[in-house]
Amino acid sequence: EVARSPGRDLWLLVHQRRRSEHAATATLPAAFSDLLPHFLVEPEDEFIVKNKPVTLTCRSTPATQIYFKCNGEWVHQDDHLIERTVDPATALPVMQVTIDITRQQVEKIFGLDEYWCQCVAWSTTGTQKSQKAYIRIAYLRKNFEEEPQGKEVALDQEVLLHCHPPEGVPQAEVEWQRNEDVIDPASDPNFFITADHNLVIKKARLADTGNYTCVAKNIVARRKSTSATVLVYVNGGWSTWTTWSSCSAVCGRGWQKRSRSCTNPTPLNGGTSCEGQNVQKSACVATCPVDGGWSEWSKWSACGADCSMWRSRDCTQPSPGTGGKECQGLDFQSLNCTSEQCPQSDSPLCLLAAVSGAEDVALYVGMVAVALCLTLLLIVVVLVYRRKKEGLDADVADSSILTTGFQPMGIKPSKPENSHLLTIQPDLTTTTTSYQGSLRSRHDAAGKFSMTNGPLLDPLPNGSHTLHNGKLNPDPAEFVTRLSTQSYFKTLPRDVANTSYGTFNFLGGRLTIPNTGISLLIPPEAIPRGKIYEIYLTVQRKEDLRLPLAGCQTLLSPVVSCGPPGVVLSRPVILSMDHCFDACLDNWAVRLKKQSYEGAWEDVLLMGEELVSEPYYCQLETETCRLFSEQLGTFALVGESLHMGAAKRLRLVLFSDTYCSTLEYNIRVYCMDDTQDVFKEVMQMERQLGGRLIDEPHVLLFKDSYHNLRLSIHDMPQAHWRSKLLAGYQEIPFYHIWNGSQRYLHCTFTLERLSLSTCELTCQLCVWQVEGEGQSFSLDFNIAKDTRAVDSEFLLMDSNATALAGPSAFQIPYLIRQKICSSLDAPCPNGADWRMLAQRLKLERHMSFFASKASPTSVILDLWEAQHFHSGNINQLATVMADIGKQEAMIFLVSDGEC
Repeated sequence: EVARSPGRDLWLLVHQRRRSEHAATATLPAAFSDLLPHFLVEPEDEFIVKNKPVTLTCRSTPATQIYFKCNGEWVHQDDHLIERTVDPATALPVMQVTIDITRQQVEKIFGLDEYWCQCVAWSTTGTQKSQKAYIRIAYLRKNFEEEPQGKEVALDQEVLLHCHPPEGVPQAEVEWQRNEDVIDPASDPNFFITADHNLVIKKARLADTGNYTCVAKNIVARRKSTSATVLVYVNGGWSTWTTWSSCSAVCGRGWQKRSRSCTNPTPLNGGTSCEGQNVQKSACVATCPVDGGWSEWSKWSACGADCSMWRSRDCTQPSPGTGGKECQGLDFQSLNCTSEQCPQSDSPLCLLAAVSGAEDVALYVGMVAVALCLTLLLIVVVLVYRRKKEGLDADVADSSILTTGFQPMGIKPSKPENSHLLTIQPDLTTTTTSYQGSLRSRHDAAGKFSMTNGPLLDPLPNGSHTLHNGKLNPDPAEFVTRLSTQSYFKTLPRDVANTSYGTFNFLGGRLTIPNTGISLLIPPEAIPRGKIYEIYLTVQRKEDLRLPLAGCQTLLSPVVSCGPPGVVLSRPVILSMDHCFDACLDNWAVRLKKQSYEGAWEDVLLMGEELVSEPYYCQLETETCRLFSEQLGTFALVGESLHMGAAKRLRLVLFSDTYCSTLEYNIRVYCMDDTQDVFKEVMQMERQLGGRLIDEPHVLLFKDSYHNLRLSIHDMPQAHWRSKLLAGYQEIPFYHIWNGSQRYLHCTFTLERLSLSTCELTCQLCVWQVEGEGQSFSLDFNIAKDTRAVDSEFLLMDSNATALAGPSAFQIPYLIRQKICSSLDAPCPNGADWRMLAQRLKLERHMSFFASKASPTSVILDLWEAQHFHSGNINQLATVMADIGKQEAMIFLVSDGEC
């Protein structure tokens, strides 16, 4: 085409306008000649699909003429399709103009981002412009930027399938299919689709085995990724053992067996079979049967009146047993007496004897009958009496049990000056006193624990604590005493220095135990609106609460309690605490343990294998662990070394006596876990002992090599000092250090100066693990002049308030925080959203966890608050926001602008 000059374009436009005005003015009523045109229909954004042109429509009233202008140039009159009508309601003329835009026209525009058109309407009074309509060429590329990969997972394991759809205009919508069926997370909550189109299977089920396809579609095309096969396998598990079979031998030694099967569950889809034996045999001894044997016959009886005598025997030599045979034969024999033994029956004397014998027999029979009746009567009387006696005794026993369960036995009441003894917990191991209170089992008590909308503890007396500018001013001693009286807080220590508490509502807050590195962040909205919780935070002493450690397991953190347990939280809180391992999960299997209400410890999380659907999640840093928890309770980190490269950090601290007036001088070397809470305890203890710190703490990596820790002193000036240690070194056993249950192991070196005038001490202290790394301390100080107190620079590091409630607990103001979340939560095509914020803050490892939350940005800001409360710079956060691409670089001006 021949390019038209601007002058010719202007002439054509004026000429066309004059012709249109002449035609329109002839039909326009005079009453409406002073009205500006307004648009009934304005052009809308359109997409050109393949080679099909799009039509733009513009309708206005009253209008004498309408022209389209595309990319700053007027469209030729011949390209307009004009239609004139009259509005029957207003009698105003209505003019409608349409034009067609082809793909070639859009592609000719070079150097501009987008092709746009708008229409201009004239009336006799003036002109009006419509909105701009953008015309884009729609497309959808064929290749996915990232396709899902097949996986083999165990039952109940979390599965994450990645999908990044192809580039397209408009942006492609994504859906997931399993075996060609569309997955709907609303109908199956086990599926979750993240904002960046990834599919999360929260807990893999057998039914989830199949081919998964990511489908991207827009108005142009529909693309399918390659299918990813997810195979859910089940590792076999043993059933319970059957009962032992009967002994195989009837008599003597034999064997018996029991069996189990690999059916709990049965291995499926390539899962591992059960390891071990399915049959066990055990030796047994069966008791042999014993046949009965006769005893010796008794002596013959005297000849009776019937001229007969008898004898008997018993089956007791031996008695039959274990299925043995009974004795065979007679157990009673009788014989007639001989003529010499039995008198003649025909003589008078014999007749008289027979008559007398008959009378004696009758007398004896009567006496025996009377005796039997008396005996039976006596037995009945005794039984009745014993029955009544036993019933009375049972009643008395039951009554005494009940009364002794509630009444003291021989205990004098406490005097008023000893009223503090009432707060001491009862010793349930003794039997000299009885428990006073209601009888209820532990499980019943746990089941009846309930929460209310009000404070969880009894309200404090009026004026006992107030809230000023977000800072709480409680009485810690009163709180600990009151807390210990609650039935569900009896395990809490009475350590005021290591306990903090506060009262919080939906604005959240923070609890901190000074100089321990332990804090609890309660984010805004974590506590439901309308509820107020009184929350505590305390660190447990290790000797008061021992964890069950086995094998190579070791305690890696303090044991921290926050509560009360059972409170309802709307979002996770963040518990921060130190750890003392090398933070390399390749060397460790680190588990988070939680203590149940009954006191048992259970594993709730394996570090590095966190599931976003679980109530616990950990952010591991070099020296600190940040625990996201939806439940309060007692927590600790326990590690198990996977090989001998695993190492714990030990903090080596040296103390000596502040004043030395004798020839002997002691140096104490503490070897403790490198956590602030243990260091604080040692500093407090040495302050009570009157000790002083003689060198800065050093860190030693203590490896899982089963070698002990050795300590020795060298290079002392022999002319002034000598060591009273008989051996060349001292040793601390490996397991005393490794299990971490002892708070402050130490060795004491006793030195002796040859003269009281000697005050200078120079020496080398070496601490090393046998066949391992070590540290060397060069000591050079004056034992008389150095009077540094132990707490001069270490116990005053943290002077902040232990409890902060509301806005003062956070660096980011509440309203600004809401603006940041609304600006970054919505996904942006160029990635300028919460994902880029996580990358800038080096938190990309937790993308799946953030994506599972309703507001990912809010969780990221919670973690930033927990990490940077003391040293955070809000200007740095503003710089990060600017780097993301937000034009509002200042964080206080972040708004809900376009992405």
